Amino acid sequence: MQHGAGMKELTRAEAVSGPLGAAPFGNYVLGPAYDEMFTPDGGLRPNYAALGERLASLPADELNRRQQACEQSFLYQGITFTVYSDSKATERIIPTDLLPRIVTAAEWARVEAGLKQRIAALNLFLRDIYSDGRVLKDGIVPRKMILGSKHYRREMRGVPVPHGAYVNVCGTDLVRRADGTFVVLEDNLRVPSGVSYMLANRDVVRRAFPGVFRAARVKPIEHYPLELLATLKSLAPFHDDVSIAVLSPGVFNSAYFEHAFLARQMGVELVEGRDLLVNDNVVYARTTSGLKRIDVIYRRVDDDFVDPLNFREDSSLGVAGLFNAYRAGNVALANALGTGVADDKAIYAYVPRLIRYYLSEEPLIENVETFLCREPAQLSHVLANLEKLVVKAVGESGGYGMLVGPHASVAEREAFAAKVKADPENYIAQPTIQLSTAPTFIDGSVEARHVDLRPFILCGEETRIVPGGLTRVALRKGSLVVNSSQGGGSKDTWVLSE
Repeated sequence: MQHGAGMKELTRAEAVSGPLGAAPFGNYVLGPAYDEMFTPDGGLRPNYAALGERLASLPADELNRRQQACEQSFLYQGITFTVYSDSKATERIIPTDLLPRIVTAAEWARVEAGLKQRIAALNLFLRDIYSDGRVLKDGIVPRKMILGSKHYRREMRGVPVPHGAYVNVCGTDLVRRADGTFVVLEDNLRVPSGVSYMLANRDVVRRAFPGVFRAARVKPIEHYPLELLATLKSLAPFHDDVSIAVLSPGVFNSAYFEHAFLARQMGVELVEGRDLLVNDNVVYARTTSGLKRIDVIYRRVDDDFVDPLNFREDSSLGVAGLFNAYRAGNVALANALGTGVADDKAIYAYVPRLIRYYLSEEPLIENVETFLCREPAQLSHVLANLEKLVVKAVGESGGYGMLVGPHASVAEREAFAAKVKADPENYIAQPTIQLSTAPTFIDGSVEARHVDLRPFILCGEETRIVPGGLTRVALRKGSLVVNSSQGGGSKDTWVLSE
């Protein structure tokens, strides 16, 4: 987003109903996007009143000190992520922002209901395409799109899944429109990450603003590991003495900190593929006291690498024979294999139809308008309007394989257009969304930066959502890309009590 027409920077004299223009908000710029803290005329939204007053009372040096304390806490804990495209320094401390994003109880209630509705429909869809395929026979979703998806696993046909919950951990990305309503940007149903950053942000921001936090009566999220543990236990046919393991690709994975963190918080085994073996279709972990049977595996390894006997034979990350043990019902996997077919960016466009088809309900949270390049008419529209659209490869994530049209050069758009023409089925496009802005501490002052929100949904015997999520923030001025691998950071999300 470029600052220009429609942008206004308020002076102290103009900010009659809020702190805009006064320190530390002197550089705060309001644009056409919805702002989480300020109304369009510069007034302070009620849910931000206490935080705004507190920020105005603190000198810049003190705010700097508190920001540094947050960053040092992340450094000491080793909260890192990996940038695979950077050959010089792949391991980095994830940037964290001092200032929380604050959501009202009423807003959260609608988000929670909408997310539960969405995950219910997606699980029914997965159950259907791996059994009767009724949704394909009825023409709700193109058969070729499903059966031709690289994430569709024919091996999963007829494999029973506990409670019909194929997706046990989901991270759905939400953004606000200019009118303040939340819409779904994408679903992450395979091995979504970021929940450890959500918990770490809460820990440091609560210490940075203890008085404001207590007075705001923020709903807790610290119980997420226990909720995750309960969800994983519910996948076993028995609930007592369930043995659980977190399967990680290892220390060089971008989210290894999270794997270790969650295993430690749940009190379960953290394993790599080499730590497990399968004997007579039963999975065991090698421990210092001998072999230990494993009943449930929370896998953070992609489908392709889970089992070299059934998928990629060159995989050293998985466990030979694991899929046979899974198919025999001797071990549960979270998430189930083959869930990626439902978080394909092309399938995303059909989710509102799936909600109506399976639940006979209208979607409580809408999708962003999406153009499918596989459709000739929509492809022509996309190619003619690249300067206005965001174009994404359907199988990519993390901000890779995409073009942000308004920020791209003519040469970049032409090069990307050639890719789309060569493989139109691999691309979708969406209008450039003016992500909402939120107060962010930048170089000694509070400035507006674009944000999204990733709540985490747990689904097993029942569906659970902790109140809040990971707010990702585009730290570069004007940027709409919030991914940490692309220069983004994170901040705490406060959901207020009634």
